[in-house]
Amino acid sequence: MTDSKTSKILVTGASGKLGRRIVELLLDGGATQVIAGTRDPSKLSIPGVETRRVDFADADSLDAAFAGIDQVLIISTDVTGEIRQKLQVAAVEAAGRAGVKHIVYTSLTNPGPDSVVLLAPDHHLTETAIAKTGAAYTFLRNAIYMDMLMMSLPHALASGQWYSAMGQGKLGRITREDCARAAAAVLLAGPQGNRVLDISNTELLTAEETAALASAVTGKPLSVVHVDDASLAAGMVGAGLP
Repeated sequence: MTDSKTSKILVTGASGKLGRRIVELLLDGGATQVIAGTRDPSKLSIPGVETRRVDFADADSLDAAFAGIDQVLIISTDVTGEIRQKLQVAAVEAAGRAGVKHIVYTSLTNPGPDSVVLLAPDHHLTETAIAKTGAAYTFLRNAIYMDMLMMSLPHALASGQWYSAMGQGKLGRITREDCARAAAAVLLAGPQGNRVLDISNTELLTAEETAALASAVTGKPLSVVHVDDASLAAGMVGAGLP
């Protein structure tokens, strides 16, 4: 069996913040055949790393990109709904055709069919497709990024109000850096059978508890305004948040 550090490892979405950081961590960890996948290789250059065109909407690019790959990290796309499902399943099927030995996927906490999270069906379908390939797999069920909270908090603290669609639910947020380190560690270790790993904080907080912590740290008052998903999305767009 090929040693995990000398195996050919493909990271899709390598031009994104998460993907690029994982590539860096793989190199730091001693991986010698890291391949960065991106839709436009001309816009990505990482010393010591081969780049390949990976376009989930182009089957030919997928077959070429996955050729000879031992392990692949499929980073979930930034589109949603049926389009995302179609694109990600296409990538999974290409990995299966290529005989990839280990498929690692950035999923979501509790993506089962009973989940109330809007993105859950996309991840559930992708996980199911991966399991059908027969390859060893690792599902990294990443919690919501702490980084996203840090993007919205400054605006909320300035106004004194934080608009939230959480209701009385609780979240265990995690940093993008922690998710990157977990993914790199899994790839450096190589296939370990079929695994589902929850990448999350051990402390779950409500919106009110999160606001109280932010107030305690900054010394600024912050109240929670509960809204529905549509209103929250419209408000974020209006505030110039991605």
